Amino acid sequence: MSSHSCSLLFPVEEDHEYSMSDYEGVQARWCPGCGDHSVLTAAQRLLAAEQLKPEETVFVSGIGCSSRFPHYVNSYGFHGLHGRALPVATGVKLNRPDLHVFVVMGDGDCTSIGAAHWLHATRYNVDMVALMLDNNIYGLTKMQTSPTTPQGYKSNTQPLGSYLPALNPIETTLGVTNASFVAQTAEWMPAHLYATLEAAYRHKGFAFVRILQRCPVFTGDLYQDAVRNPDMIEMLEHPDGIEVPDLHQIYKNVARHDPRNMEAAREMAEKTDLIRVGVFFRDESRPRYEETRHLPLHSTDEKIEILNDELDKYAV
Repeated sequence: MSSHSCSLLFPVEEDHEYSMSDYEGVQARWCPGCGDHSVLTAAQRLLAAEQLKPEETVFVSGIGCSSRFPHYVNSYGFHGLHGRALPVATGVKLNRPDLHVFVVMGDGDCTSIGAAHWLHATRYNVDMVALMLDNNIYGLTKMQTSPTTPQGYKSNTQPLGSYLPALNPIETTLGVTNASFVAQTAEWMPAHLYATLEAAYRHKGFAFVRILQRCPVFTGDLYQDAVRNPDMIEMLEHPDGIEVPDLHQIYKNVARHDPRNMEAAREMAEKTDLIRVGVFFRDESRPRYEETRHLPLHSTDEKIEILNDELDKYAV
């Protein structure tokens, strides 16, 4: 496992006003037309709008195209193992609750090898934002079926078509005990994408956001009909969720959904007639792990002393 931190020195001026350019890391190397570019821009826009200090912000990822994210953001970051972004991020947040923690995963990274961590991170409800960039395929390793690949869709590992019905990440997350924020948006709807990230960041607890996106190389056709026909989209709106009235001229289907209603959220997640975007569920009263565990706070010297005491137990 390798760690990655920004090579640039962070500005320390008290009155420094951050712009989007302050959060730009190395040049992104995603394919032209990849939805990851849209998510990166929305994230950097959010950081600037909230004036989050780079030295107090952490992006954690696993393995995959989307997991290159920490390299492209001028903040602290950790590029870890496949499927292990969430436990790393949980450790960071529990030990440094003052940091703003974001997790970026792909559909395979989160819902396959990282599935157990995904479920338990939802149950722990640690205060951080988890972004699952879902292009329905393993893109970095060249078109293998993932858990969210539609049934019948052909890939290099299942050339006759995916055998199983696709896993529904929204429905699954809503079924986990102590889920507190579950939302869905799309990379081709930048205004809605930004509003969703903003709501997720301001939520106190584990905010899970599934971002529908196109892979221009392998799955460019999957959401193309929805991109061309806005009537295939339904926006869930509510004052306790998100509202993007500027999009109403394009997206006519708008449902007034109270995200405090778990039963209604699950019903909407199960429907497949339209693609629904917005906040499905939100409840800040759910217990957060960092509050219930009551971790002791130690200075750096105290931590070293505790660690040495533990290591001394095994000295020969």
